[in-house]
Amino acid sequence: MIVILILIPVSLVLAAGFLGAFFWAVRSGQYEDTCTPAMRILTDEETQPIRVRAVRPLAENSHED
Repeated sequence: MIVILILIPVSLVLAAGFLGAFFWAVRSGQYEDTCTPAMRILTDEETQPIRVRAVRPLAENSHED
């Protein structure tokens, strides 16, 4: 019975913390533009070509007997 008396206030504090974090995110503008990030991958953008570094092959006789 004593565990319930401890868990109920802890859960209320935790829920209030999540609710406060949600209101902070809404006020700071985290949810203002929900469409653009999903559409960004569909747009054609000029990108720099990927540079490929040449790899030297290993020497066949790298060790001597």
